[in-house]
Order: sequence, then C-alpha cells, then structure tokens
Amino acid sequence: MTNTQQDFKRRQLLLGGLALSGLGLAGCAGMAGSGPSLGRVVVIGGGFGGSTAARYLRLWGGNIDVTLVERNAGFISCPISNLVIGGHKQMADISRGYEGLKALGVKLVQGEVVAIDAAAKSVRLADGTSLSYDRLILSPGIDFMLEGIGGLKAALDSGQVLHSWKAGPQTVVLRKQLLDMPDGGVVAMSIPKAPYRCPPGPYERACMIASYLKAAKPKSKLLVLDANPEITSKKGLFEKAFKQHYDGILEYRANAELKEVSNGGKLAKLEFEDVKADVLNVIPPQRAADLAVKAGVVNINQRWSGVNWLTMESTAAPGVHVLGDATFPGPGMPKSGHMANQQAKVAAAAIIQLLKGEAVNATPVVMNTCYSFVTARDVIHVASVHQYDATEKTFKPVPGSGGVSAAANQVEGRYALSWAQNIWDDMLG
Repeated sequence: MTNTQQDFKRRQLLLGGLALSGLGLAGCAGMAGSGPSLGRVVVIGGGFGGSTAARYLRLWGGNIDVTLVERNAGFISCPISNLVIGGHKQMADISRGYEGLKALGVKLVQGEVVAIDAAAKSVRLADGTSLSYDRLILSPGIDFMLEGIGGLKAALDSGQVLHSWKAGPQTVVLRKQLLDMPDGGVVAMSIPKAPYRCPPGPYERACMIASYLKAAKPKSKLLVLDANPEITSKKGLFEKAFKQHYDGILEYRANAELKEVSNGGKLAKLEFEDVKADVLNVIPPQRAADLAVKAGVVNINQRWSGVNWLTMESTAAPGVHVLGDATFPGPGMPKSGHMANQQAKVAAAAIIQLLKGEAVNATPVVMNTCYSFVTARDVIHVASVHQYDATEKTFKPVPGSGGVSAAANQVEGRYALSWAQNIWDDMLG
C-alpha cells in the first residue's frame, strides 16, 4: 500500500468513526423516536454544525424533540464553493435540502431569530413565534468587522465589492464579475488577518480565480493582498502552486492590509500604496455572528464565544451550546466545516447525557481534514486530531497525528469531492 493510500485510509477512518468512538455513545443510545421524551432542544443554524447536531440528537438521543431554525430554504456549502467561482462547478453541485433531517423527525422552521432569552429558555422569531427549550444549540457562523476599513460597508451594501465568504448569491455574482471583466483586467483579492473562517480558503480561491484567468483571460492579473506576514495554511504547497501554475498571472503580496475602499469599489488603499482593480474581492475581518452577540455568548476579545469543550456549552450563558466558527478555538483548531461537524457530535452526545442527568464523556476526540484545490483537479490537504486535555480543559493536537500533503495531486482531488459528499450526507442524511 502506498503512503498516499495509507494516509487516505487513515483520514477516512477518522471522518467516519473517530467522533463515534471518541464520544463513547455509538450503540448505547436509543434510536430516533424510541423511549420516553428526554426534552426539547432548539438548534439555530442549519450549516455544518447545526445540521449535524440536529441529526445526531435524533440518531443517538431516543425521543428528543429537536427543532432546527434556519433562515434559508436549503443548505449551500462553503467548502467547494471556490470551484464555482473558478468555473469548475455549479451552484447545484454545492446545494442540498433538509429533507433527510425532516425524515428523521427534526422539525424544520424557516425563519429569522431576533431574540434569545437564555434565562427564560426561549427563542423569538421575526414573525412573533416563540420557541421554548431545555437546551439551545447555537451555530450562527460569522459576521464581518467592517468598521476598520473605510468605505467597505458602503461598497458591500451597493454590491460594487463582494466578499463571497458566505456561499450563496455572492458566489454567483463574483463569478459573473470575472466573466464580465475584459481580458487584460486586474482582480484584487484582500485577505484579513487571522483568525478567520477556513484558514486555507482564501489561497484556494486565489488558485481558482487564477485558473480561470489562465484559461480564459490570459492577459489579466490577480493581485492577492494578504494582511498576514505569510500564507497562513499549507504555505509551502500554495507557494509552489502559485509558481508552478500561475506564474505571471498571480502576484502574492504579504503584509498588505486593506485600509480603505473607494472609487466605486475599484480602488483598494493599503498603507503604502493604492491598488486599482476591475474586480475587488474583499474578505473582511471576522467575528462570531450578530446572533451570538444578541445571545450574550460573545465573551472573548469581543469577537468569539468561549465554551466548555466537554459539552460545547457557553461559558457566558448556561444551557446554550455554541458550535463552529463562532467559538474561540482551541490550540491548533481551525475554523472549518469539518471541525464544526465534529463539535456538533460532542455537543449532541453531551446534551443527551445532561438531559438524562448522567455524566458526559470525559475524553472526547475530534479531527479535521481540509482539502484545497490548486487547479481544477489537483488538491492538497491538511489534517489534525485533537484530544481533550483534562488538565488544561481544552482540545489539544495529538502529536504525530496530522500533517499536510507531500504534493498536490489528482488522487486527492477525487478524495476531496468524496469528502464533500460524505460530510454532507453525514450532516443532512
């Protein structure tokens, strides 16, 4: 067996089974709908964290009344969405419905949450509906910190500038902007200082935009303006990809923090230079979503939610469990869809035990695998395993458990697409 095959088998085992074995719950919890009612759980947010939590509460928890509140009618995946921007996939390829959750007995409510009363254990929707709960799971994702970049809010509100960092309509519009740009035009892409959602995501996007320009508009140029001192994830592999595939098209600039947007979204002002662009894609600095702020769970650096890692329960609001990108990460823990999926299983298992009045698992294990496309078919990955440390009360990387690809290759491209299908099935059924 080759090293690549061994690595793939190891990572697939981690994806499919580690969360179950680490949580110590598989095989001992009742199936959905069986046994006496344990309580009511409301889940807010139907992404990687919220959908997974809702599904596994029903799979593992016996007769738990689970309600999932999501503003959108369907799920659109951020992972793989950069391929849509590059013209290698369509929106239909990254979109799924919630039918599988409904079939499992999850109650779906499409609506906008406007208030959370943690003391009264109730959630209020924009239409006036009130939902009570015994436990609340909040998986709200991220929102943007726009106040530090002059003119950015107005440019985003007008549609002149796009972030496209929440997969959906802006994904389509950014693709159209690239299609409409004349050959010989300039695309400028701004990356915020870490931490932000999906550490390697901006560099994958740069590759996908450059791949389109190389094929369709070879006289054009992509300027990658990174506020960080260097590439924050898979550095050597991305540097190699930039040079090997996009030399002369993609120009990477470190320590290039965006200060202001002007001239109808065509001018990016940095500290020491101005950059003119036909298409400006700005990924703003990020924090936990506005809903987390309203819920009173943002208590670290005025940006993130602190949690008890054994249960994912907020350290600021009892009975509220926070998942995914909104949390303040443990050491080496990325803000990724896969990690949100794993955290959701920790939360689901813990909530079941708490509703039963029993002890939660004291030794959970979670993992992460993140694939990045550097061409339409060549892919690189980073993987890690995290074990709960009772002394430090956080998840810590397991020494020797992770790592990155030796090189980009098309075999991993197939693995990446399989990973996406598998995790969408895992969270949505």
